[in-house]
Amino acid sequence: MIHAKTCRRAGLSAGLSSGLSALLCSLALGCATLGSAAAQTPPGIPAYMDVIVGATVPDAAQVARQNVLALNTGMFDLYGDASRLVQASILAQHPVILGLFSGTGGRFILYRPGKPPLDAPPVPEVYQLLKSVGHSVMALGVVVGPHIGKTNDTSWQPQVLAYRARLQAALDSLNATSMPEEWRANNRELIAANIAFVDKVTAADVVSFADVQAFAASQKDRLKLNIRWAADTQVTHWMGVLADWKQQLGPDWAKVYAASNTIYVARQNNVLYSVLAQFFAPDDINSRLILIETVSFTSTPQDMLDSLTRIIADRTVGETFFGSRYLMDYELMGGDARDSIVAQTKARGMTTHLPPKVPFGSHQWPALVTPGPGPASLADLP
Repeated sequence: MIHAKTCRRAGLSAGLSSGLSALLCSLALGCATLGSAAAQTPPGIPAYMDVIVGATVPDAAQVARQNVLALNTGMFDLYGDASRLVQASILAQHPVILGLFSGTGGRFILYRPGKPPLDAPPVPEVYQLLKSVGHSVMALGVVVGPHIGKTNDTSWQPQVLAYRARLQAALDSLNATSMPEEWRANNRELIAANIAFVDKVTAADVVSFADVQAFAASQKDRLKLNIRWAADTQVTHWMGVLADWKQQLGPDWAKVYAASNTIYVARQNNVLYSVLAQFFAPDDINSRLILIETVSFTSTPQDMLDSLTRIIADRTVGETFFGSRYLMDYELMGGDARDSIVAQTKARGMTTHLPPKVPFGSHQWPALVTPGPGPASLADLP
């Protein structure tokens, strides 16, 4: 073993080049340093513990950062504990109605203080039948879309031909379904046209865009009828349910909180929220009647209750700390961020694009409300 003091002996450099001598000296000094670090290991620790005791502990700055950030992560635990208590208090004092999206036309639940939750009867099944046939039409247009103009491409045909069998089974059994004859006739034509389209495109060497356009044009008016009938079935049912609940609750209706869930594509003209709004005053919108946006079509009742609880509880926070009941319904930093955006765009020579300021607690519909040119419903389309 070469020691540091050995490197300092003049005799070593006599037999080595100066570069090699310097390298060996560096290695020896490194060994001496390592030996010094090892000497600092607590006595009595066996070698197999090296990987544990050799861990680098956070420095003071890291510890400080973790301690401060832990306040925010720990806050969610506090919120969770408090939320359970607040939710129980809300349900003990207020009736709550949840309108949840579903593929069957929605689900409404009434929570009454001191009573078990009440599930409303579902929308009549004809709603689902109309919707199912309507979807089958549009699905065919989507599934052949990626294959338009691609000669000898048959990769899509097995799946579509298997679906053709489903279409034929539906057509054969349509007379046994529960719908008025006028509706049944319309759906018979829709399904028959689907089958004819499948036969045409699978027999051809290529799917042409002209065939898809012709198929869509032939089905459009019949599709509109199905959509209108399904919407009327859904709305009529839920209007009756809510009218009955309002009568049952009597004066307690003035204490009802109600919420419906939506994703972006169903936000405008949301059916369940729009029906609920007919049983509340305009000033109740965003106050007792709330639209909760999500990232999926469906939400569980508990998810909805948790969101509603958070909104109601945060209003007490806004009132207590800032003197504004509805402040926490909005992005808390949004006002200051807005001022910063104005300043930043001005400094960069940019035009500022921001909507008008609205007061906290605005009772505008939680959807697009600015009128303008262009179609706004299926009936407006040519």
